[in-house]
Amino acid sequence: MKHIFGPHAYGPDPVKGNYWATTVPDAALSRAPVTGDIRADVTVIGAGFTGLSAALHLAQAGADVVVVDAQHPGWGASGRNGGFCCLGGAKADDAMIRHQHGEPARADWRRTEADAIALVADLLDRHGIDADTHSQGETLLAHSPAAMRAMAAHAGDATRDYGVTPTLHDAADLDRLGLSGPFHGGVTVPIGFALNPRKYLAGLLRAAGNAGARIHGQSPVTGIARNGDHHQLTLPQGRITARRLILATNGYSSEDVPPWMAARYMPAQSNVLVTRPLTETEKQAAGWTSAQMAFDSRFLLHYFRLMPDNRFLFGRRGGLTSSPAADRAAIRTTRAHFDAMFPAWHHVETPHNWSGMVCLSAGLVPYCGPIPGMPGAFAGFAYHGNGVAMGSYTGALLADLALGRAPDRRYPTLMQAPATRFPLGRFRRALMPAIYAMAGIRDRLS
Repeated sequence: MKHIFGPHAYGPDPVKGNYWATTVPDAALSRAPVTGDIRADVTVIGAGFTGLSAALHLAQAGADVVVVDAQHPGWGASGRNGGFCCLGGAKADDAMIRHQHGEPARADWRRTEADAIALVADLLDRHGIDADTHSQGETLLAHSPAAMRAMAAHAGDATRDYGVTPTLHDAADLDRLGLSGPFHGGVTVPIGFALNPRKYLAGLLRAAGNAGARIHGQSPVTGIARNGDHHQLTLPQGRITARRLILATNGYSSEDVPPWMAARYMPAQSNVLVTRPLTETEKQAAGWTSAQMAFDSRFLLHYFRLMPDNRFLFGRRGGLTSSPAADRAAIRTTRAHFDAMFPAWHHVETPHNWSGMVCLSAGLVPYCGPIPGMPGAFAGFAYHGNGVAMGSYTGALLADLALGRAPDRRYPTLMQAPATRFPLGRFRRALMPAIYAMAGIRDRLS
């Protein structure tokens, strides 16, 4: 497989400090590799939220489905993200979506965001998955007065798009709510919740297996060929033949499996730290006592929340290279951002630090649909850092597409638009420093 980051990014080091692995060990997610020849109705490549959701829905519909992952299920972004089941999935704003896809498509997409959260809530309930859920919606915090004015001007959008009433907060409100910090106010939209992503992943894994899906780890796909009306997948110790194929590898995709993916996705790193459990005195000292999940209004955003065990999770976008030295620098930078935002916790240890890949598309919207030139093959990717809900939802859509039927849930035209290529091909990462520099300037000026 050809990746656009070096081998370090796809190895064990970036995920070594993952807090979630202390709650659901790797061994609990491990599955045997594929050996010998296997036949199935559908093969799913990638055992994260998208792939396991697809497998679950396929198996429930009676399909014989095999899922493979290059590592253990949930090794990629699904097992190492911040655990925000929230609105999102696209980086394109309303104006861009309206311009490129039209107002009806924009409105349909916004409703789909809420549908995706509802799907996760239903999966948790239906399959008895205890994922340590908390938070009543999400709170967006203004990093500047201008950002607060923009929030106030657009607060009504939540009512228009999602049918809910948002709550605006001034800085004094935030202090009373236990959301203190260098913020100029904020807005809470009562849709979404936080969770332990590995516990959710483990629950999906169990549910898909119980429904009849065959799931294998340590099974990287090294080649895909067409054999009549079937897809034939080559793996290190075996081969899979299936009539339908789903690609669900997102930011951990490659340039050549299949070749169509080349330059149609942009992996970008996100860095996360988790503190030791905070004492009540420490929480009061910082003025952060709320269980609300929150993020700030920067383009290069920070996302953070106090978890049920009183540990604090803090993440940020960033990290343009991957190496041992780059990892150490990213940990230092993330800690510096944490200290700047919460100076009362400068003495608090952060024993858990890790990174993972989010995935962007050239159009800044997700793709869910057929792979051109590969009859019976489908792909879903590019959730722009919001894959808990949208990845799960995309998996359900892909299941219907692989079964040859129209999805029985909302399938927005925005997600069906052809996935275009980034400029520069395999060297497209060279675009990111300029994009991040412009975003940083925008954040400072706004």
